[in-house]
Amino acid sequence: MIRLRSNTQKSLGLEVNGPVFWSSIFFLVVSISLVLVFQKSAEAFFSEVQAAITTNMGWLFIISVNLFVAFCLFVAFSRFGSIRLGGKTAKPEFTTSAWFAMLFSAGMGIGLLFWSIAEPINHLQTPPLGEPGTPAAARQAMNFTFLHWGLHAWAIYALVGLALAYFTYNRQLPLTVRSAFYPFLGERIHGVVGHIIDILAVIATLFGLATSLGFGVQQIAAGLNHVFPAILNDITTQIVLIVIITGIATVSVVTGVDKGVRILSEWNIRIALFVLVAVVLLGPTVFILGSYVQNTGSYIGNFMQLSFWNEAYSNTNWQGTWTVFYWAWWISWAPFVGIFIARVSKGRTIKEFVLGVLIAPSLLCFLWMTAFGSTALRETLAGNPAIADAVAVDISTALFIFFEQLPFSTFLSVIGVLLVTGFFVTSSDSGSLVVVSLTSGGNPNPSVGLRVFWALAGGAVAAVLLLGGGLQALQTAVIVTGLPFAIILLLMCYSLYRGLNEEAEEEAKLGQTQERKAYQQLVAEMLAKRAKKQDAGLPEVRKDNPVQPNPDTL
Repeated sequence: MIRLRSNTQKSLGLEVNGPVFWSSIFFLVVSISLVLVFQKSAEAFFSEVQAAITTNMGWLFIISVNLFVAFCLFVAFSRFGSIRLGGKTAKPEFTTSAWFAMLFSAGMGIGLLFWSIAEPINHLQTPPLGEPGTPAAARQAMNFTFLHWGLHAWAIYALVGLALAYFTYNRQLPLTVRSAFYPFLGERIHGVVGHIIDILAVIATLFGLATSLGFGVQQIAAGLNHVFPAILNDITTQIVLIVIITGIATVSVVTGVDKGVRILSEWNIRIALFVLVAVVLLGPTVFILGSYVQNTGSYIGNFMQLSFWNEAYSNTNWQGTWTVFYWAWWISWAPFVGIFIARVSKGRTIKEFVLGVLIAPSLLCFLWMTAFGSTALRETLAGNPAIADAVAVDISTALFIFFEQLPFSTFLSVIGVLLVTGFFVTSSDSGSLVVVSLTSGGNPNPSVGLRVFWALAGGAVAAVLLLGGGLQALQTAVIVTGLPFAIILLLMCYSLYRGLNEEAEEEAKLGQTQERKAYQQLVAEMLAKRAKKQDAGLPEVRKDNPVQPNPDTL
């Protein structure tokens, strides 16, 4: 068993991994300062880099993400599938429903609320193939929407989560990204190479959280203004929202995963399911159910073609704007979501873990996308331009314009605002916990001060970027990190396979040894029984009545 090594030290009264903690703060401050000072130049630079990556390296993203799907399914249904995270006697720390709620809230959450409407409408109006605004374009729109939010996205998270959970709970290594590379880096994960890996993960997570929180409060403010016109959608409202969300997230982080994060995630799922059921019942119910069956079947039937299509014979850059952008975004978020999923998945077998992370969230995403996306497409094709116009002007209001097409629209809009806020809080608190884990050397019980520090830091960065501009530039920078992380994740596949194979071989040798011992024991018992039976067949010689010899034989 690998011995856990601690790299922590006391800094500012906090127990942290010094190189990772201070380097992350340094790069965070320098990066934010450069983005604020050179906002336009930074935005143009990162946009050019992003365009170059999506144009020239799109094929690498497509191959990589497909390999992640194949690898996850392979380990689930191979001899490794029965390995339990935490050992043979480990038990899940959370119920299946709580586990699902937490991984779904961290993995998708807020994106579904807006892109479930905006993405299908965009694909309807600008399809990669065929004529826009047609039923065929609508069917194609749902195919690509399912592709972007289905198995491929969750396979990225499942890979990172599984690797970190395995090396943490089965090899007793810290819950940090570096631990996943122990099979070929060895003790070097505790040195400079390991520090660099964790620093990259911290920066990507913080930037992703800051940009999501910054854009998110703009969406919440737009929704509040739409429902309650007296509330202005201005910078003051947005800063107030950041303070509120950060405050709630800080309390949740301090109380820990088993209390704050779990409770908030479960309530988010309850509210989301309520909204989903309301849309299905109040909307075109039969159409939604029929579309769900058709959309899912079409996705499965066209899975291979959708997965490997890369615009080789066209030059529209549609895929660079959508599919490759999504793969880069999910990959850049993989350290954050993967660490959090690993944190809450102890006690589950690898097969249970992979199928739970891949299948259940994908099916819920498909149902949500159908209820909102297919209904929005139906309204648009029927000649109602309201939803499409909202998407064109401001996607933040599309959800609330959608609710206006249903009965009880005001009530649904209020619930929608609560749900948007709830998902942002859970993203913020789970992201903060991940950064805490990375900067504390994987400490399972980090100090309260460190939790508060990073929760407040995420909100502060978002507020600074809102006030000074630079959100778009920073978001583009996050996408750019997807390329190096794609390569890191490919190496992670190899490392995880080596680790699992080593354990399987050790188990096989142990099994052979146990079988040999059991066989030897069985043989010994059989010989003992035979000897006992032979002894029982001899005449008994007693001292008080000895057997006399037969005189006829003398």
